[in-house]
Amino acid sequence: MTVKAALALAALISTAIAGIATAAPHHDTRAWLPAQDEEVSFVVDGTTTYGTLHVPARRRGERLPAALLLPGSGPTDRDGNQPPAFTPNTIRDLAGVLGDDRVVTLRFDKYGTGRTGLGAWAERPHELDHPAFVRQAAAARDFLHGRREVAPGRVALAGHSEGALTALMLAADAPHHRRAAALIMLQPLALRMLDVLAMQLHDQTGQLVESGAMTEAEAQALDRAIDTAVADLRADRPVDTTAMPPALAALFQALAGPSRKFITSIDAVHPPDVARRLRPMPVLLTCGALDPQVPCHTTDQLAAVVRHRVVLPDAGHAMTTADGTFSPVLTRHLSALRW
Repeated sequence: MTVKAALALAALISTAIAGIATAAPHHDTRAWLPAQDEEVSFVVDGTTTYGTLHVPARRRGERLPAALLLPGSGPTDRDGNQPPAFTPNTIRDLAGVLGDDRVVTLRFDKYGTGRTGLGAWAERPHELDHPAFVRQAAAARDFLHGRREVAPGRVALAGHSEGALTALMLAADAPHHRRAAALIMLQPLALRMLDVLAMQLHDQTGQLVESGAMTEAEAQALDRAIDTAVADLRADRPVDTTAMPPALAALFQALAGPSRKFITSIDAVHPPDVARRLRPMPVLLTCGALDPQVPCHTTDQLAAVVRHRVVLPDAGHAMTTADGTFSPVLTRHLSALRW
């Protein structure tokens, strides 16, 4: 072979190798779709509910596991916030962790929050009860099942605090074609609502006694007033708040007023009883060792039924460590959960 021919052959080989080297990325670019957040909506009980669907990067046509994310109590929006004062981003961060594991997530503004607002309930907020929130979550679950990005039968239910109770109810009572692929209960409301509220209030009176801001006798009188108010709410009687400090009186007046239907309907649910109706499925139940709102001992009965609990040693109620970082222990357990 002449030198000229050899050089020509070398050039052809070099060109071919370059073509091979560039062909694969070019092919991958066409085959992969980038991650995206999409503003979505669905209608339930006459109200348009707005949310965010996060779809991780995927191969074209690939269908991924998914999770419906449900926030905690009060006016907590799709991101887990009560703006402007309280913005821990619990649900947004949870979506990020699951997205890193290539899980599609849907989070939405429940009634009274964000873009959804009260919707059809605006003229009758006193009629809004917990079953309405469960129906809203069920509609969100059905919407997620219908997305082309989601693998059939691979939708998990994940809730934080009160949202964990809603997720539990959905999982326990779902029809066959909407069975949950997994259940994730993070720092859940695991006892009756008013029992947890009374416990929190009694803890606060105890702290006032310890700090010297209240006498033992005053604390005992206040604790009796709290227990009487809870009993009156449950018995559908008027609630006497005259012996309570103004802030506590305002709380029970709200519970006995416009929020009464909601609070009595959710208080009627005993989570361990609901858990006994669960079908076999992967379950992750967590509690935070630093959580004063839902201490680990409040999850004892629920954990006994589902036979599972992970204690997050470094986390409070918002599932974050002291420096505000999403619990790495929780991140590991979420990554290990498969459905």
